[in-house]
Amino acid sequence: MRGIWDPDEGRYTNVALNMLDSGDWTNPMRNEHTGHWTKPPMTYWLIAGSVKVFGQSPWGARLPIALSYLACALLSALCARRLVPGGAKLAAVAYATMLMPFFAGQLVTTDFPLAAFQALTMYAFVEGRFGPARRHWPWLLLMWAALAAGFMTKGPPALVPLLVICTMNLLAPGRPVRWPWHLLGIALFLALALPWYLTVVQRHPGLLQYFLGAELVDRVASDRFGRNGEWYGWLKVYVPTLLLGTLPWSADLWRWLRGLPGRIGEWRDPATRREQAPALLIALWIVLPILVFGIARSRLPLYLLPIFVPLALAVAAQRVESGRGMPRWQWIAIWVLMLLALRLAASGLPSHKDASGWADAIRSRTHGPVREVVFVEDMARYGLRLHLGAEIEKLSLLPDSSQPRFNPDFDEPLAREVADTQKEPGIIFITKSGLWPVVSRAIDAQGYDTRILGTPYYERIIFEVVPRKKSPVATDEE
Repeated sequence: MRGIWDPDEGRYTNVALNMLDSGDWTNPMRNEHTGHWTKPPMTYWLIAGSVKVFGQSPWGARLPIALSYLACALLSALCARRLVPGGAKLAAVAYATMLMPFFAGQLVTTDFPLAAFQALTMYAFVEGRFGPARRHWPWLLLMWAALAAGFMTKGPPALVPLLVICTMNLLAPGRPVRWPWHLLGIALFLALALPWYLTVVQRHPGLLQYFLGAELVDRVASDRFGRNGEWYGWLKVYVPTLLLGTLPWSADLWRWLRGLPGRIGEWRDPATRREQAPALLIALWIVLPILVFGIARSRLPLYLLPIFVPLALAVAAQRVESGRGMPRWQWIAIWVLMLLALRLAASGLPSHKDASGWADAIRSRTHGPVREVVFVEDMARYGLRLHLGAEIEKLSLLPDSSQPRFNPDFDEPLAREVADTQKEPGIIFITKSGLWPVVSRAIDAQGYDTRILGTPYYERIIFEVVPRKKSPVATDEE
């Protein structure tokens, strides 16, 4: 029911639709001029494939995210079957009803596909380690394949489960697997994860330096992207995420956390670690990613989404060990109804970020087809790509000489786009009301007139650029 909201949902949907329409599934583009290199293409592929099959609608764009949510609930149950005997259904219910996963399950971002691939990685490890003592190598290969899919979704952050797995094997070694199978797994990872990176780096000189510098080093070691990089940023972002995002199971997690120091003391003994290996794995699966994302200086609530699977396992373990088991179904039903009511209410909230509202506002003000919508010195509503079928650009009032080569803030200078209006009709311009005098003067200086379309929408002026009418020239007879 809810339209695509910008900036995040709009950006991912826009790039996916550009891939689908252009047939170029290799280069993620936010429009025909500018690439979008912040993430690998897996999420774009999933969205584009879904829209191709189910139609160009918010429902089609969100389906891969919703399926990722359901996959994580299922994988919670499958992992609990091995790690928390008797707690499989409880783990699935806990995951599905936690506040954070429930609401993130309708947000078009890379975070839920990444969470699903990381959960699949850990499930493959759990089956190989704690499952029946038969063949372990198929699970090992599945683990590496899922890691590769995660790497194609969000790059290096997808490798955090590898830290958990290596630490687990160091502290409590399991059944040995012959080294050729490990080499084959690594080869499978490289074969699945690297071809796209090698292709785009070869085609776009300097892209490797951008990936390593801006998208890896700067996100970890600096606050370049303005994402809560202060020393206390982890407190500001992750503590509320864990306290509120785990509702209504926060009390169970608090009880689990209170008992963790005592268990850590017991785990100093190698024999106890091996005996309590399932509990040790759940603890490592929660604590190590929190430490990694707490140290990194780029911090957002959704970064913690992958650890909600082990959090659900911790809830199940706590309730099974205490003998409380599954809560009464009436309380679960009431909570689910409340969640659905909140989601329904949120779908009707008016917002300047809702691209469907922008699409309606533009349609009501224009009479011909809209081929392109450009935002002048304003946040681009890339969700219009889905709701209006138009190309979206973001323009600068200044020349673009200082723009970075990869992921620039602006696509073009205003002067260049104005000059293109004669060759490419159907262009709609939008700018903030406060900037309108400056923008209109800049267009007037190029010899063009502006035509305002209707009243302002969310304090934005919607307008067209038209050729200036020539004044009639007086003749000698006159």
